[in-house]
Amino acid sequence: MSPTPDFSPDFSHETRSGLRVAGVDEVGRGPLAGPVMAAAVVLDPLRIPPGLNDSKKLSEARRLELNDALLACADVAIGIASVEEIDRLNILHASLLAMTRAVAGLRTPPDHALIDGNFLPQGLCCPATPLIKGDGISLSIAAASIVAKTSRDRAMCALAQQYPGYGWERNAGYPTPLHRQALQDLGVTPHHRRSFKPVHNILYQASSATS
Repeated sequence: MSPTPDFSPDFSHETRSGLRVAGVDEVGRGPLAGPVMAAAVVLDPLRIPPGLNDSKKLSEARRLELNDALLACADVAIGIASVEEIDRLNILHASLLAMTRAVAGLRTPPDHALIDGNFLPQGLCCPATPLIKGDGISLSIAAASIVAKTSRDRAMCALAQQYPGYGWERNAGYPTPLHRQALQDLGVTPHHRRSFKPVHNILYQASSATS
């Protein structure tokens, strides 16, 4: 059985026990369409919703329940990097930018941030510690993973209403067979990441066919 996240990273010596610590995670690095989004969450140690875990290990229904609970009892902020920023900066740097924006959006600046992964964003308003696979270790990062995924899934469902046929309400922009076939049949939308190879190849093919 895999371990579940707990609160020990938030009170470790690196984060100076007792200070206000934000967990930060992002979602949306792999999709062909849509923004990358990050969440920053500062938990109230006395009001932690039970069952927090890596969002990938939770059902959609449970994620929605926990997302609502977190919005009611924690300091939560979302950061977004657009498709244009992804294409200009590359997906890694856009993800880090979204994390920086999420931390900056908290109601009260944190004293420290725990960042999921092995890279630290630039321009953070506080010291930070990277934590590889942090969404399975830290409750704060697990909370951020839930909020980030719920927020992005909802955003992609909204975009799916404007651009039907790509299955974004189900695949959230990831390169599923349905999504790839829709790209071939329906073409590239303004929300597709032109720097990603499958999208770039379709644009190149269309350009070659008309030249």
